[in-house]
Formats: sequence, structure tokens, C-alpha cells
Amino acid sequence: MTELAALDGYGVLTEPATLRIQRLLPGPIERIWAYLTESDLRRRWLAAGEMELKVGATFELVWRNDELSCPPSPRPPGFPEEHRMPSRITELDPPRRLAIAWGTTGGVSFELEPQGDKVLLTLVHRRVPDRSTLLNVSAGWHMHLDLLAALADGREPAPFWDGWSRLKGEYDRRLPA
Repeated sequence: MTELAALDGYGVLTEPATLRIQRLLPGPIERIWAYLTESDLRRRWLAAGEMELKVGATFELVWRNDELSCPPSPRPPGFPEEHRMPSRITELDPPRRLAIAWGTTGGVSFELEPQGDKVLLTLVHRRVPDRSTLLNVSAGWHMHLDLLAALADGREPAPFWDGWSRLKGEYDRRLPA
């Protein structure tokens, strides 16, 4: 079995500008793959956006984090109600690997590995340009993956922004300055 990055769910830096987070989710692998690739499922934990499953295909991710929990928690200052980001599929091996270009902060890859009746999801976000962005990205991915885990388990997700704010402070303490 693959070593979990952090059994407590926190991401770790594998290089100064590379974050890795893992989650063990209920399977089967095809179900978790659908949460990564199908807009109607992905919008419930991350961002909407239709994607053609082929290397080189471009698409737009649309975040509406206020809609990820009911009722929504207060949005921190400086975050818009909606955020859009053009992206492109850079690697594809269904249902095991999806890698995409991620705006100006580098690439993000998702790897899925069956573990009995569960699926190990490994997310790697590369080339995060600075510490401020790293703290936002770390808290964001952690909270978005917590929502995915809740949905996959059939639980009500925790309020997004409350969790993000708490996690940003925790990552500030955990990650090297």
C-alpha cells in the first residue's frame, strides 16, 4: 500500500513549491473518477466545468465556493463570489490519472489507486509561486478534499469558508516559512 502523505489529512511539501495531499475514499475507482471528471459531480466539491476527456482539451473551471455548503459560511475578504480559470488536460489515463494545467500556479495531478474497497486519491499541485499562494492552495485543497470525502461517504459537508479559514492558519503553522 502507498504510504499516506499525512494520516491526519494534511498536505505535505515534497519540494519547496510542490504540495501533496492524499485521501482514502470509498470506492469503486470509477465512482471517484466521476467526481473528478464530471462537471455536475465536481461542482459539488470543487468547481464546475465540462471537460472533454482527451489530452490537450481545454476547459474552464468555475468556482462558487459559497454554494458548497448549506448554509454558506461567510466568505473571507478579497475572494469573489465566482472565480473562473481556463485550464487544459495535460495527462489522462482513465480511471487512474488526470493532470491539468492550473492557471499561473503550475500543474495539478490526481492519481487514483484501488485499496481493497477504497480508493487512495493523491493530489499533487506543482510550481506554487510563493508562500501566500501556497497557504491559500493548501487550505483550499484540504477543504475541497474534505468536501469530496464527505460526499463520497454520504455525509453533509462542513461549511467551506469556515474550514478554509481555520486550515489556512494551521498550514501557516505547519509549513516552513
